[in-house]
Amino acid sequence: MAKTAHASFWDKIAERYAARPIKDPEAYEAMLADASGRFAPTDRVLEIGCGTGGTAIRLAPFVAEWIATDFSPEMLRIAEAKPAPDNLRFVLADAQSAFDGGPFDAICAFQVLHLVDDLHGTLAEIHAHLKPGGMMIAKTWCFAEMSLKLRALFLGLRTFGLFPKANALTKAALREAIRQAGFEIVEERVFGTNPHGPYIVARKG
Repeated sequence: MAKTAHASFWDKIAERYAARPIKDPEAYEAMLADASGRFAPTDRVLEIGCGTGGTAIRLAPFVAEWIATDFSPEMLRIAEAKPAPDNLRFVLADAQSAFDGGPFDAICAFQVLHLVDDLHGTLAEIHAHLKPGGMMIAKTWCFAEMSLKLRALFLGLRTFGLFPKANALTKAALREAIRQAGFEIVEERVFGTNPHGPYIVARKG
């Protein structure tokens, strides 16, 4: 996947991450329903930063091939131990190899873009490895718009190694970066009650 905080951080928290329940199951199911409805059965899809694979396992049945990448061996170890569709492949990949095998019909980046060191470079790579008219589907935390109390909490957790380094994005800055990469934003939604994690569907022109 695109370079994020060191893989060792994610290796260390992988078991806790996998055991953590989904905070808003209804919102998560609504997001899956929207994403799955945008795919064609013939699509080849790349997911960057797949973590422990839960979303990939749910969405892979809607496409021909789903390649789920992450740069944390421990996250992928947990993902590969789960029952999964035959058309789903988990791949250990860093920033240099995540996009191997393209171009793709769609690239998914769920809870990833706020973690990358180079947002503009990552979006450019996504755009370059999509087919003409291909989609990027992303859900991204916009920490700059959270309350001071929440931001202070995350900073404290990061000080103790319990939270990764994250970009302080606003929704406006995220939209502009996506457009500058050559995408047209075709839909933006918020699932659930938290307004700071927009779900954006963008199309390559």
